[in-house]
Amino acid sequence: MQTQIKNWGNSQGIRLSKEAMQEAGFVNDETLTMIVNKGQIILQKEFRHRTLKERMSAYGGKLELIEEIDFGTPAEGELW
Repeated sequence: MQTQIKNWGNSQGIRLSKEAMQEAGFVNDETLTMIVNKGQIILQKEFRHRTLKERMSAYGGKLELIEEIDFGTPAEGELW
């Protein structure tokens, strides 16, 4: 797959095809990390922790606890 570097205002830019975007899992306006190393430019998704709401959506918004966990008695001045 080929693309060209083009002027974009006072900078340069490249266009990514719809197919390349889908294959990489990129979406419009997403922030990417760019690594430049020995003549290569690597674009990768920025790591981001999911919010609690995003995590809960995987469970249909319901968190079902199976059982209560006993961590024992407080030790060495712990308060709980």
